[in-house]
Amino acid sequence: MLFNWRVLAVNHQRISSLYINNICCYKRRTNLKRLKLHLPLGRNYSSLPGVIGNDIKSLHSIISPPIAKIRNIGIMAHIDAGKTTTTERILYYSGYTRSLGDVDDGDTVTDFMAQERERGITIQSAAVTCDWKGYRVNLIDTPGHVDFTLEVERCLRVLDGAVAVFDASAGVEAQTLTVWRQADKHSIPRICFLNKMDKTGASFNYTVESIREKLKAKPLLLQLPIGEGKTFKGLVDVVSKEKLLWNPGSGDGKDFERKPLLELSDPELLKEATEARNALIEQLQTAIHRVTVAQTAVPVLCGSALKNKGIQPLLDAITMYLPSPEERNYEFLQWYKGDLCALAFKVLHDKQRGPLVFMRIYSGTVKPQLAVHNINGNYTERISRLLLPFADQHIEIPSLTAGNIALTVGLKHTATGDTIVSSKSSALAAARRAEREGEKKHRKNNEAERLLLAGVEVPEPVFFCTIEPPSVAKQPDLDHALKCLQREDPSLKVKLDPDSGQTVLCGMGELHIEIIHDRIKREYGLETYLGPLQVAYRETILNAVRATDTLDRTLGDRRHLVTIELEARPTETSSVMPVIEYTEDVSEDLLKTSQEAIENGIHSACLQGPLLGSPVQDIAITLHSLVVHPGTSTTMISACVSRCVQKALKKADKQVLEPLMNLEVTVTRDYLSPVLADLAQRRGNIQEIQTRQDNKVVVGFIPLAEIMGYSTVLRTITSGSATFTLELSNYQAMNPQDQCALLNRRSGLAKVF
Repeated sequence: MLFNWRVLAVNHQRISSLYINNICCYKRRTNLKRLKLHLPLGRNYSSLPGVIGNDIKSLHSIISPPIAKIRNIGIMAHIDAGKTTTTERILYYSGYTRSLGDVDDGDTVTDFMAQERERGITIQSAAVTCDWKGYRVNLIDTPGHVDFTLEVERCLRVLDGAVAVFDASAGVEAQTLTVWRQADKHSIPRICFLNKMDKTGASFNYTVESIREKLKAKPLLLQLPIGEGKTFKGLVDVVSKEKLLWNPGSGDGKDFERKPLLELSDPELLKEATEARNALIEQLQTAIHRVTVAQTAVPVLCGSALKNKGIQPLLDAITMYLPSPEERNYEFLQWYKGDLCALAFKVLHDKQRGPLVFMRIYSGTVKPQLAVHNINGNYTERISRLLLPFADQHIEIPSLTAGNIALTVGLKHTATGDTIVSSKSSALAAARRAEREGEKKHRKNNEAERLLLAGVEVPEPVFFCTIEPPSVAKQPDLDHALKCLQREDPSLKVKLDPDSGQTVLCGMGELHIEIIHDRIKREYGLETYLGPLQVAYRETILNAVRATDTLDRTLGDRRHLVTIELEARPTETSSVMPVIEYTEDVSEDLLKTSQEAIENGIHSACLQGPLLGSPVQDIAITLHSLVVHPGTSTTMISACVSRCVQKALKKADKQVLEPLMNLEVTVTRDYLSPVLADLAQRRGNIQEIQTRQDNKVVVGFIPLAEIMGYSTVLRTITSGSATFTLELSNYQAMNPQDQCALLNRRSGLAKVF
């Protein structure tokens, strides 16, 4: 195989031909202005990963590098800060692409979905692998739009470090705060890259201050810009006291030079660099690495990805300052003693190969034809093939070791968040080690649960609508498509309306549902019909009520008799799940045999409230008495409990809760007044109006029901100059007038939840 690669390295055309035929044909470039007419259309890769120019790299060093030389990183930011462009430049300078892709032209490596290329945004995260100066970099480009926050969440779960990209003209924006909190939750060390230093209004100092004030982080200034906006031409390396100047004639940014800062030629730059250098905690790279890994500070770099400036130093910083997998502290690894332990964090469906499962390998080795055990599902599957991910193209490999991110074929049932080990006996052995070391004090039947790696928290959907196939005969095809899409995207929920029998889509926003609808059409060839978009409301009660119920039914020769008394009351603290309590009058012996059935009945009753059929939250259920006839089935107990809870909810004073969104609108001063007037009509609550460079930023809250179609209205009243972001804040009680109007509007609609 190595001999074949040597031969192929001589001829780039033959490399490209093998790459396209053996892996998959990359989508054709559509923007004709960038094409030379005599060249074939297609993404211009320099070579297979591992072969750059005419130099042959050792396959062993590429596929199985030492763990200390691995960097698993993510690119995260607010929408439109330049994540995908930064990723594109990283691939170009590391030698894995031969041309510079552009988001606007729709020819970037990681935005390979048709919907991403049409809209110019990242919708699903894409993994790519490259190497830089002897280091393997496994990089994941994540979305910035709030509708796809789960994509960021599940990727950060398996990464060791991240690059936070900032628009230097905007500083910390709304979604920046969200992804920063997600990185804090998973204790991810970060590097800050201040992008778009060439943009009009770019301010290095403003962005650094916003990082310090809004993110409560301690910036370590490793670079200073030489000029800002149109005058931006290079960087100052604070650690080495060198200036990096890009040659204006070098269109691709590869041609730049390092020069020492001198007192005679650069007195001001030298003074600034010296002051910044003295402000660093320590002057050595090892010290910067140490404080970055400890998350006591964040290194700050700058550049312009679009203008090809600052990416090579960013790659250097990734390898020098972000941690390797062995520097991350994973306590569960001590239980496995080198056996396989991996986490499935993403699933894609390929029409030819079936489900493709991305997994982070924490310990052990993965090989093709390896049988693995899924702890979550308690079953064994076989990995048929092992691939190295490169966006929508993949390279088959013989093995992959701990610290890497793998793409596997053959796992037909594994889902996002599942823990993968070598065998059931390996899991039990690890559980026994954990028990001996005092990690948890459970009995043997809970040993497997102890070993489950923390998955991802899936947020509750806020929009829903019905979806129908073009004909009844196509319903199985639609069910299959939705099943595949749900497995790929856990934030998509699909339910069946018990009253109408219709299929209901539940998603994170208008764009989310629109993308799902489009994917069903393009990828599965189904012309489906969507019902009107509805807001996912919740319900609660305002006072305590008691209810009793008796179920007496004879089935065959068995009599099922249950009598129950319970109380439902509102809780002081917000809780999605009902709080369940038992009084002393309830027999402990009865609880031992019936508690699961009781709680199943309560949870079932709270799925549908009495007003809209929406889920009920913020309530507590207290069981006062329970009498069960001998031989009564647990199913009958659940049914009686559920009916009694519903009876109590109907007797109480009821309240609809609506989703309230955090809103941030960035608008020029000229259009501030019409934006504020429009928000007032939409029941918006303005908290503050900030100044960000030449723009105004309106920060406040707005009910989700009032924001449908807002993007079109905002574009109209601001001549396309304003942008906005939304994020779910909480659920708040509707006022009586709005609630009455809502109930009147919905009275003719089928209850969906």
